Amino acid sequence: MIALKEGEFASINQTGEYAIVAITKHGVEIARKLAPSLQNADLYYMSKFEKGDEQDCGIQMFSGSVRLLFPSLFQAYKGLIIIVSLGAVVRMIAPLLVDKKVDPAVVVIDDKAEHVISVLSGHIGGANELTKEVAAILGARPVITTASDVQRTIPVDLFGKRFGWVWESAEKLTPVSASVVNEETVAVVQESGEKGWWTYDRPLPENIKVYSSILEALVTKPQAALVITHRFLDKEEQAILDNGVLYRPKVIALGIGCNRGTSKEEIESVIQETLAELRYSIKSVKAICSIDLKKDEQGLLEITDQYGWEYVTYSPEQLNNVPIANPSDTVFKFTGAYGVSEPACLLYSGAPKPILEKKKSGNVTISVALIHY
Repeated sequence: MIALKEGEFASINQTGEYAIVAITKHGVEIARKLAPSLQNADLYYMSKFEKGDEQDCGIQMFSGSVRLLFPSLFQAYKGLIIIVSLGAVVRMIAPLLVDKKVDPAVVVIDDKAEHVISVLSGHIGGANELTKEVAAILGARPVITTASDVQRTIPVDLFGKRFGWVWESAEKLTPVSASVVNEETVAVVQESGEKGWWTYDRPLPENIKVYSSILEALVTKPQAALVITHRFLDKEEQAILDNGVLYRPKVIALGIGCNRGTSKEEIESVIQETLAELRYSIKSVKAICSIDLKKDEQGLLEITDQYGWEYVTYSPEQLNNVPIANPSDTVFKFTGAYGVSEPACLLYSGAPKPILEKKKSGNVTISVALIHY
């Protein structure tokens, strides 16, 4: 039992990503129907509606004002599904709001489960998708008011998210989104990354045009731009970002060889230095690739964990099947492969040749290849 008191943080037991909250008799029935069908959801409702099986079902009950429960839920959960009137929810969560990039998704269900409403963090927080999922479970009508969803155009803050694309900066997300939904001229320039980002079964809106280069797009003087590239922009290209968002697709494969015990800091320094020389963004790195002998190399494990990169290793036989420019008998003597960094990044990327064949720096050897989708 959670006893809610003014000025105290509620002690909750979070096990899932979502919290379902109900405070009425009908709301409890809806919540109990919804919870088993929604993966990773914890259920909370008022103790006066106790049915006796709550402990066995992992349901948490509370007494006191539900308003006092929300500060704890806001910090703990990815999304909140609340079966309370919309106006009441807005008043209760208003003091807790910080920013759409950190606030949880908030979805409201009416007391008859006729409507499921996306209230907060529709795009970035995932409330719109959660609304659709909950509505499907309950047989209710999803209510989504986000302009890009309604108009079936590009959601600027989610563009490429399913591929792992990240923004260089969130500064222009709002004005560029406004340009998209207000049907102003918008240029899309894609130099790298996955191509299948337009998922609607109709052509792109007429106000959105795709260009092969930034300079080509600048000639048309678009009112906004979406630029997808792994490289740094040249000085004459920077104007595209006056009202533009720069996306970093995950297209860089790093082949790494290193002496046993090489520190994460040294490996990181070589990576940063190499990418700076190539004028490539570290945000576009997808994976570090090496030989099986390095599967447990602590420095490589630490840096891939720090950046959230994939870490892939290959056998000497796999590496030797890749033609490389400068096979090394010395490397073969110690590893059984005629090369490590270069063939490893080529194997992962599928590229015919590397951007950087091989560079030796201290205890680290690095190669770079681009993934072409």
